[in-house]
Amino acid sequence: MAKKPPQKAPARAGSNTAASAAAAGEIPVVGAREACPCGSGRRYKACHGREASHAVQELVQRPFEGLPGEGDWVALRELVPAATVPLTLNAAALKGANGEVPAVTLATVLPMAWPAMRRQDGSVLLGLQTHGSSGDISRDLGDALLQALSVEPGTPVPPRRPAADAPRLQELVDTSAAFEPTLHSGFEFWLDDADAAVGEVAASLESANATIIPTVRLASVETAYWCSVPDKNHLRWVMPHAEDRLLDALARLAAKDDAGLGEGTKLVGSFRAHGLTVPVWDLPSEMTAEDCEKPAAAFAERLAGALADSAPLTGQERRARAGLVNRQVTLG
Repeated sequence: MAKKPPQKAPARAGSNTAASAAAAGEIPVVGAREACPCGSGRRYKACHGREASHAVQELVQRPFEGLPGEGDWVALRELVPAATVPLTLNAAALKGANGEVPAVTLATVLPMAWPAMRRQDGSVLLGLQTHGSSGDISRDLGDALLQALSVEPGTPVPPRRPAADAPRLQELVDTSAAFEPTLHSGFEFWLDDADAAVGEVAASLESANATIIPTVRLASVETAYWCSVPDKNHLRWVMPHAEDRLLDALARLAAKDDAGLGEGTKLVGSFRAHGLTVPVWDLPSEMTAEDCEKPAAAFAERLAGALADSAPLTGQERRARAGLVNRQVTLG
């Protein structure tokens, strides 16, 4: 007996609109288990929904490119425990602010790792150290910011996956404004009045403060951060140069034993974080951030010379470079 042809699913409300949009070359977003508006007969999640999901999940290697202070964004995302930076919104962001112009502050981390929160006074805190869900941290941040602008004061923003066409942070903030981080010794900036914290809030604040690694941003060079851990200190310096070119330059200096920052210091390797390279030095425990200022400035001059050298690496320099590559770790 011949099989009956498959029955078409009954048309749902709005399907004519969806079909019209599909005919015009636009595929509307529908439920994952619904028929795809393109007319393929497959479920949306197995058809155009797959393309939309891929677009959202596609990894952006340099999510902070185009923002002022890209290196500082990377540092605050991966290296710095407690810091804040005021952000200036542009006209696109203000459309979602219901006519208000709230103060918006970027923060390294928020309570419960919330993506953002609207404080009781109406100001917005945008968390940077959150779990990304879209493959593009900038899109996650942009979506969290728009949510925070639309919720009532005193409301946290829960994590969610942004739409594939959700605006990125570069589309919502004034990229001509300076990016100047302020580092903190505690997380009291979470609250309108930290002295009034009680119960679980006070306990959470105390626990977070107890885990902070003392960190200082150097003034003599850009995007270099000193930190203190038991037994030794470190300097972690986010650099904007292309990775291969930077590794060549570091190898030239290392081969001449000229890659340190003074007696007892050592270039021990590097991180790769959000498209930028972060060389790391071990420092003696008695070497303070202030002690690093002049050596760091002098190293910057030596590095500039090595970056300008385009000669092929010598055998010794290639070995030094291989050592640096072997000690490289990827973050984020």
